[in-house]
Amino acid sequence: MPFWACAQLEHGRTQLALHCLGLRGFEVYHPRLRVHRRSFGRKITVTPPLFPGYAFLLVVSGWWDARWAPGVIRLVLDGGVPARVPDEIIAEIRQREVDGLIELARPPALRRGARVRILCGPFTGHLAIFADMRPRQRVEILLQLLGGEQRVTLAKKDIEVVR
Repeated sequence: MPFWACAQLEHGRTQLALHCLGLRGFEVYHPRLRVHRRSFGRKITVTPPLFPGYAFLLVVSGWWDARWAPGVIRLVLDGGVPARVPDEIIAEIRQREVDGLIELARPPALRRGARVRILCGPFTGHLAIFADMRPRQRVEILLQLLGGEQRVTLAKKDIEVVR
C-alpha cells in the first residue's frame, strides 16, 4: 500500500536529492512558496521551500533506497519504519497551489483603532488598542490600566491582531 513519507535533505544539495530520488523511482513532492519582496526598490518574487530542508516522497514498495540517495540525510522515522504523512495533508497543500506555488495569506494589517492582544511581557494576554507605528519595528498601544488609558510601546512581534 503506497504511503507518503518525509525525507530530511542536506543543506545546499536539495536539487541533487530530489533528482536522485526521482531516478530511484520515487514520486517526490517539494512544495514551494511564492513570496513578493522588495530589493533595491524593485519588486521581486522569490520561491523558497515551504518546509526548508525537507521533501515528501511516495513510498510504493521499498523505502530503503530513499534513505541512501545522495543528498538525503535521513527519513523521518516512527520507530524503525518511515513515519506516514496522511494523504489528506499532501492533498491540502496541493489545493493551495496556484501555478505550482503556494501563496500564504497576508497577516492582517495594523490599523489605528485595531484590537490587539499582548503576547509576552508583564501584560501578557491583555487586550489593547493599536495607536501607532514607531521606528525599529516598535508599536504604540493604548492599554486600560488603573482606570485610565496608558500609552505603552512594545516590539511589533509581541502583539497580534484580534479578529
